[in-house]
Amino acid sequence: MPQPTRGRPRAFDRDRAILDAARLFWRRGYSGTSTRDLTAALGLSTSSLYAAFGSKAGLFEEAVRTYSERYREIYRQAVAEKDLRTVIDQILIDSVHEFTRPSDVHPGCLLSSAAMTDSTRTLDTSAYYSELHGWNERTLLARIERAVQDGELVAGTDAAALTGLVQSVVHGLSVRANLGTAREDLLATAQLAHELICRQLTSPTT
Repeated sequence: MPQPTRGRPRAFDRDRAILDAARLFWRRGYSGTSTRDLTAALGLSTSSLYAAFGSKAGLFEEAVRTYSERYREIYRQAVAEKDLRTVIDQILIDSVHEFTRPSDVHPGCLLSSAAMTDSTRTLDTSAYYSELHGWNERTLLARIERAVQDGELVAGTDAAALTGLVQSVVHGLSVRANLGTAREDLLATAQLAHELICRQLTSPTT
């Protein structure tokens, strides 16, 4: 008679496990989420969870990095566009789509979650998220400064102020998304903000 095998099931879905774990961490924080909670939500034994992620802390860190790094990728892709109008439009629109992803594929916003005030000894969540936002802002600022140098923007444009404006719109959209504002309404706001911002982007010489 064949002996039962140990370890995680063959049907183990790592992405799904990270999503389910993130939902718990986002809602309860790291300390408030027990290993028993995780094994029940993920359908894994304790040994299988440790085999897959090393530890509860390892699973927490992978969840944080998996879902927060998506925001960095929005900026990374946007600043590669040739036209600054497209850069800003892509940041705003793609951010709205990320903020309003269906709950079956996204755990919610980390910034408003319990996990932001509770971390492992190896990952300070607030500091990590602050670094992420700082990277996004510096990346956009560098792209706007290049647009000024290339004559795409009106001479004398305050690149730092323009960057701050775009970032303020993005953060405002995030807050409204967390409050349950519909995607269509957020997209309308993003498109209006884009139109207003772009009025300041045309050089008199073009």
